[in-house]
Parts: sequence; structure tokens; C-alpha cells
Amino acid sequence: MSDIEKGSDESPLVEIWTDGGCRPNPGPGGWGVLLRCKGRERELSGGETETTNNRMELTAAAEAFEALTRPCIVAIHTDSEYVKNGITRWHTGWVRRNWRNASGDPVKNMDLWRRLLDAVKPHDVSWHWVRGHSGVPENERVDQLATEARIRIEQG
Repeated sequence: MSDIEKGSDESPLVEIWTDGGCRPNPGPGGWGVLLRCKGRERELSGGETETTNNRMELTAAAEAFEALTRPCIVAIHTDSEYVKNGITRWHTGWVRRNWRNASGDPVKNMDLWRRLLDAVKPHDVSWHWVRGHSGVPENERVDQLATEARIRIEQG
């Protein structure tokens, strides 16, 4: 993301939108990211042949933060309550219980949760939930990126 972040000694404000999905779930999936800073935008996307909606949502968020090359102030927008609640509420309990959920079972997608937690550490982050398919242009764009990535995976 260095091309977006250059030119300031202050921590830049980066706005991020993420989405991920599968069809069917589980099945082939895709994720999409839109990063915006100082009027510039960057899009990222990818996918996997066999995955789940939640894994694609988490991958999108992790990829977004891993694209940042220095500490930033970040406002991230996701339509995944799973991601938002996991990162803002649930993860402290999981860590305290050695990556077990409230029922005592291993946390699903632990690898991606750990990846995301590591990726957000250097940043000052605010998490925002947006309703999916509600006409928010940036959310519609990352949905399109995720869908296009899934289709590329399906087509081989």
C-alpha cells in the first residue's frame, strides 16, 4: 500500500471495505478488498477452491491489513457480523481459554483469526458493520470483487 501512504509523517487514515463469500457454502469462494487513502484507491481479490463464507470474510480482512506497510489509522467496514464480533468482542475470551469457544470446543478458523489479530496489531482500528446489499457503493464493489474472484476459481 506504499503508493497510497507516501508523503506524510503522520499516520494516514485508511478506509477499508471487505467482503467474502462462497457458492455453495462450503465450496469455491472469493474475497474482495477496497483500500482508500488520501483520495487514492487500491483493490485486492482472491479465492480458494474449497472454503467457507466465514473463511473468505476473514481472509479479506487479513489481506487488507497485510497490504498496509506502516502503522495507520484504519476504519474498516465489513458486512460480516462474524468478523466484527469476533475481532471486537469474542477473541479476548478465546485467547483466555487457549483458543476454545464458550462451549469448550476449538475455535473455528483459528488460523485466520490469529493471522488477522497479528495483522491489526500495529494499527489504530475502528470496526464498522454495514448491511450487505444495501446500496453502499464500496460494499457493493467488494462484493463484486469477491464474486469475480470466485468465478475465476470455478473456471480454473
